[in-house]
Amino acid sequence: MAGGGTTLEFTPTWVVAVVCAVIVVISLAAERILHYTGKYLKKKHQKPLFEALEKIKEELMLLGFISLLLTVFQDCIGKICIAEHSDSKWLPCKKYDTESKSTSHFQALFLSTRHLLAEASDSDSDPSGAYCAAKGKVPLLSTTPLHHLHIFIFVLAVVHVTFCALTILFGSAKIRQWKHWEDSAAEKEYDPEKVLNTTFTHVQDHDFIKNRFLGIGKNLALLSWMHSFFKQFFGSVTKSDYVTLRLGFINTHCRGNPKFNFHKYMMRALEADFKKVVGISWYLWLFVVAFLLLNIHGWHAYFWIAFIPFMLLLAVGTQLEHVITQLAHEVAEKHVAIEGDLVVQPSDDHFWFHRPQIVLLLIHIILFQNSFELACFFWILVQYHFDSCIMGEVGYVIPRLVIGVIVQFLCSYSTLPLYAIVTQMGSSFKKAIFEEHVQEGIAIWARRAKSKAKGCGKTAKDPKQDSLTLELAKAKEEEKAVEIASESITA
Repeated sequence: MAGGGTTLEFTPTWVVAVVCAVIVVISLAAERILHYTGKYLKKKHQKPLFEALEKIKEELMLLGFISLLLTVFQDCIGKICIAEHSDSKWLPCKKYDTESKSTSHFQALFLSTRHLLAEASDSDSDPSGAYCAAKGKVPLLSTTPLHHLHIFIFVLAVVHVTFCALTILFGSAKIRQWKHWEDSAAEKEYDPEKVLNTTFTHVQDHDFIKNRFLGIGKNLALLSWMHSFFKQFFGSVTKSDYVTLRLGFINTHCRGNPKFNFHKYMMRALEADFKKVVGISWYLWLFVVAFLLLNIHGWHAYFWIAFIPFMLLLAVGTQLEHVITQLAHEVAEKHVAIEGDLVVQPSDDHFWFHRPQIVLLLIHIILFQNSFELACFFWILVQYHFDSCIMGEVGYVIPRLVIGVIVQFLCSYSTLPLYAIVTQMGSSFKKAIFEEHVQEGIAIWARRAKSKAKGCGKTAKDPKQDSLTLELAKAKEEEKAVEIASESITA
């Protein structure tokens, strides 16, 4: 048995039945809530959010499996014994040294007696301690810290999912405020007088250029980066930014559809990215293991780790702002006046390593690390209380909390909206550009093309003819898929 106390053999049946019933009712209620939430999202055709909910279910299943492993193998883990000197190294809290702190024979005797009583108590409550003590060793991990670790993993997952949902919720609320910019730009494009009359735009007089170009060009790159750094804190996206980037996206990817709703597409793309952010990937679990390892007394590791998401967030916000600045530079350095509206050219070259997807990965890491910091605080506060040595000194705890709140606020109201619009300035568009039924249609055509290509490959005997047949089959299906896509865009 893992711990002391009465076994089921001598526990009243009504106690067992009541506890089991309560646990079953709570579990079924949670399962039904998730089930009906999924049905509601399906009814409202919110496929990205439904997929995010499925991702949350996967994380809950993983947590349940981890919980099962910890419960089943806690006896085995408790019987793994290590040398006593190994148990006194790399501790979150400093042990009380009786030899150096003793000032009298009475204190030494009192502490010795107290130690023996504690060992006797631990032997009753934790048989693994007695098992290893008989060998002159100590258990690798006793029942109590194993139980605390169990709770911490659960708290971490709940805090991460909650904070990700709040970030997306507040970020989406900020993006919805741009809806009137979309309506205003759409009405302006369909103005009959504007269509009939040819207009010229003086580049240097355009609000987008005046706010972004600064007249410094690319010779002073440091000044440009500094401007981008401070820009993320106030007016990160203005109306001129939105209208110009929207027009650049439509002219590049949807030239045949001037009625394209860029705001709606942007919201669909953000919802699709949510399912990637809400999960806990394998490399994030490696971060958890590394952070737990570094929580050594005197290192104040959690205090320094709190700066990682903060610095990453500032770097990501600066990079996104700098992409907009670079787009303005390209236009301002090439043109003095242009016919029609000012149009920017989206390109992957403006992003780190020419990959806009890296930004989402960094946001994922930022949100998880910030969730880890706050989850540690809540867990220690409930489990060990605020004055515990594992919590750390107040001078280190308060800055951690302040940084966590700043990261959460800045990511929700600045970085995430920036990400939603700036990452559309890559060389390619996301599949969210198509409505859900069109995405399903393209997927069906792709499967048919693959199956037909395999069928053609089996019937052909000549290798050259085989290759040609495969290419023709794929080309025909791709043409059909493109027709479906173009119909969707122009609709």
